[in-house]
Amino acid sequence: MQVRALGPWLVKFTFLFSVLFAAYHYVTAGIGVPVDYWHMGVHMSGVIILVFIGYPMLKKGRSAGLHTNTWWRFGNVPLWDWVLILAGVASSLYIGFTWYEINFEFMGEHFFLPEQVMRQGDPALIDVVFGTVLITVLLEAVRRTLGIVVPIIILLFTCYAVFGPYIPLMILKHPGINWAQYINNMYFPAEGIYGITLWIVSTVVFHFVLFGVLAQRMGLGQFFVDVATVVAGRYTGGLAKVSVVSSAFFGTISGSSIANTVSTGSLTIPNMKRMGYPGHLAGGVEAASSAGGQITPPIMGAAAFVMAEFLEVPYTTIVLAAIVPAAMHYIGVLSIVHFKAKRLGLKGLPAEEIPRLLSVLKRGWPTAIPLAVLIYVLFSGYSPHMAAFWGITSALIVGFVNPMHRISVRDVLEGCVTGVRYALTVGAVCAAIGIVVGVVNSTGLGFRLGFMVTNGALTIGENLYSLFAWIPLVEFSVPGLTLFVSLVLIAITCILMGAGLPTTALYIMLATVAQPALGNLGIPPLASHLFVLYYGVISEITPPVCASAYAAAGIAGANPFRTGVSAFTLGVAKLMVPMVFVYSPVMLIVLEGYFTWSSFLSTTISCAVGIFMVATAVAGFFLVQMPVVIRWAMALAGILLVAPGMRSDIFALIFVAPVLIQQVIVWRSARPIIPKNV
Repeated sequence: MQVRALGPWLVKFTFLFSVLFAAYHYVTAGIGVPVDYWHMGVHMSGVIILVFIGYPMLKKGRSAGLHTNTWWRFGNVPLWDWVLILAGVASSLYIGFTWYEINFEFMGEHFFLPEQVMRQGDPALIDVVFGTVLITVLLEAVRRTLGIVVPIIILLFTCYAVFGPYIPLMILKHPGINWAQYINNMYFPAEGIYGITLWIVSTVVFHFVLFGVLAQRMGLGQFFVDVATVVAGRYTGGLAKVSVVSSAFFGTISGSSIANTVSTGSLTIPNMKRMGYPGHLAGGVEAASSAGGQITPPIMGAAAFVMAEFLEVPYTTIVLAAIVPAAMHYIGVLSIVHFKAKRLGLKGLPAEEIPRLLSVLKRGWPTAIPLAVLIYVLFSGYSPHMAAFWGITSALIVGFVNPMHRISVRDVLEGCVTGVRYALTVGAVCAAIGIVVGVVNSTGLGFRLGFMVTNGALTIGENLYSLFAWIPLVEFSVPGLTLFVSLVLIAITCILMGAGLPTTALYIMLATVAQPALGNLGIPPLASHLFVLYYGVISEITPPVCASAYAAAGIAGANPFRTGVSAFTLGVAKLMVPMVFVYSPVMLIVLEGYFTWSSFLSTTISCAVGIFMVATAVAGFFLVQMPVVIRWAMALAGILLVAPGMRSDIFALIFVAPVLIQQVIVWRSARPIIPKNV
């Protein structure tokens, strides 16, 4: 699992430790999670140990070979990393050890520390020391696993908290807090590091990542690919559609878009290249499809569980609300794939390469049992970690007894190690993101930023109104333009802030920082939370920081940037859909006061058709290849159709009519003329 070459004994240690780490989470999910400060401390300790063993201080250390053991380097891990491990573990477990009063004498010295609840608001010096150590170690762990950007963001938030009185902008100025109070807010439980972010990761995200890996090992991923091949393989662009459908299936259980990309892409990308797809397009299809897993119910990269906690609504409400928007994303990807394949002349799979449905179901149906069990337990009202426990348990049982795809104990152990590896980055960054959440909550920064956004958007909206006052649509009034500008500004912020972050971490940060601005605009809370989630996860396929696209490019042997551009264009529907459910919340189904069947059907159908039309413009092909002007007209018509409202639909028809006429005329003239038999 390591990215640094390790000595033989340390390789065995990390393997065994990863298995025990996974086993701890599995067992506690079933019998009951320990008290929160102990459980989160144990989880963070394990993450710190594995990060500082596996990830060197500098990137060049990843390619370096083994060094001889010396007093300052053991198992190829230098002394300073062992010191960081010791400091990180001690500061992680310190909260648990000092939760209750400490009062003893040692060698004539009297030691006394009040219980933790008595130190809230007035931390002892030792609390400040251990808190400072943990923050330092976490920032270094995040830097090694994700790069320098996130630690810089956290340091900026820290500076804002401490130096609040000196901020030049009056709207952002606040009284400030001293370092001891900062540690009190960030280190003690309830918010900060030991807040909801780390709790969700240690009790939900890790378990679902582990379930996804084990389910893949016991054959569920291959079953998804086989079913997708039966469903979509015979049609134009068959293998690309297989990639989309299988990634959508796997996205329902995967907690990581990169894990989704690697799992299904290792099967689909080589096949797409074999059938003539350019490498960057094959990788882009897989990346765009896999990134959709983070918005696909029921798991949604574990963001669904966090969202339910934030909004204090049942988990099933989040799942139902996310169904239609997720479907729109896949309609967009499938449509672009279809018309790009038409343009490139790529056919479906030969009939002999498409398996029979009955044989696929007969061979693979047992592998779907764990997913069915997980979904059943989730919708029965049990906790997410209990659902993951029974999902993992059923995956192990089916894997051991299924004669068509039996797994060994070694497969299970390696699956645990892989699951832990996927969870390391998430564990480190989510603990650190808790600092951002703590700063925002303690300074009111979220509401300050929201006020700035809405005021700035109002100014821009008033200036734009002078240009569009002649248009008789409410969307071009001052309030309408202000709302639109606010949404665009917040969307751009979400994409930039979400770059490179795991789904859970980016959602929690954006829900804390960006979502309050949407609340100021009167948008329903559920719609505003889904809005920031959607635009946050778009960063997975937005160059230059597009982790899923880079993972797919590695499999495809293609240029990473071109792959990212392909993935972004394929995921264009994800850019439009959040705007739809903000303007027309009926799409989310569950919001009382908005839903009627007539408005739901009209909004959903017009959105789907509009996305289809934009897809043809992106692909540059409908009945025949489109000239540039025709593509722009089709794109504009599609965008107008996606926009809720009857008047925008009428304008869409005005734009699309000449496009359809041009396409039909050229298509008819290009058809071969078959002479009639005399």
